[in-house]
Amino acid sequence: MKAPLRITARRSFTAATAAIALCLLGATGANAAQDTLTIGLIPAEDSQAMIESSKQVIEQLQQQTGMKVKPFVATDYNGIIEALRAKKLDVAYLGPFSYVLAASVADVEAFSVAVTKKSGKSAYKSLIVVRKDSGINSVEGLKGHTFAFVDPSSASGHLFPKSGLEQAGYDPAKLFSRVVFSGSHDASLLAVANKKVDAAAVADRIYASAIAKGQLRQDELSVVWRSSDIPESPMVWRKDLNPAVKEKVARALANIKDVPWGDQGMLNGFQPTTDAAYNVVRDTAKVLKLDLRSMK
Repeated sequence: MKAPLRITARRSFTAATAAIALCLLGATGANAAQDTLTIGLIPAEDSQAMIESSKQVIEQLQQQTGMKVKPFVATDYNGIIEALRAKKLDVAYLGPFSYVLAASVADVEAFSVAVTKKSGKSAYKSLIVVRKDSGINSVEGLKGHTFAFVDPSSASGHLFPKSGLEQAGYDPAKLFSRVVFSGSHDASLLAVANKKVDAAAVADRIYASAIAKGQLRQDELSVVWRSSDIPESPMVWRKDLNPAVKEKVARALANIKDVPWGDQGMLNGFQPTTDAAYNVVRDTAKVLKLDLRSMK
């Protein structure tokens, strides 16, 4: 039975009023000052080590933004990407390839990269390292040996070296007798040093940092391959983050200097970057015939 017109109208008015109230509440929430910033960190090292090595940067970010900063380290790159997609994170520090992957599945963009006093630039390289006593002196010498990549989405720990091997005429699937993914650059280095694998692909700065910290001896490993420059790991934010928060975060990062930043050394601030800077990473994906979305 059809409801009387006046009851329908009253219900419509009530529903409309409720909808307007919800819109107003949503607008108030959106414009309310944000007091906490959640930041995701890539798992280059184990999670506790990553938080410890980023501690001073996080403290500076808190001081300069006036916001509480909550760090989060996932067990792998996809954990950070999923957290961004679910809007559990505001900002994240991603590898170049994991950023390109994140940009293809989540509404995020790169906005800043670290510049360190040591390198003075925002790029790095991938290395393939072996033990000096292994008898391996070239890429050709890797045939039939065991190998460690870092993570399927790692630029320097997987995709750039894999692309480099293919461009040199080698099929990684046939070159090595066994391939493993270690989960982190330091784990890959230790796997080579401890003879768990014969060779591994790692970031040059993490290799240098391990030697500087005494985790490896200078005469223990040698490099048999180097990549061309890879754009530095970017800071990214959700595109829908409050513009005032974006401005505050970007300004704060630019001013953070003379504090250590993970394996990169002493910071000399973060400089602006754009999504286009990572087109070289997308080109590498094309060489590997990768469907970025299928990697999720």
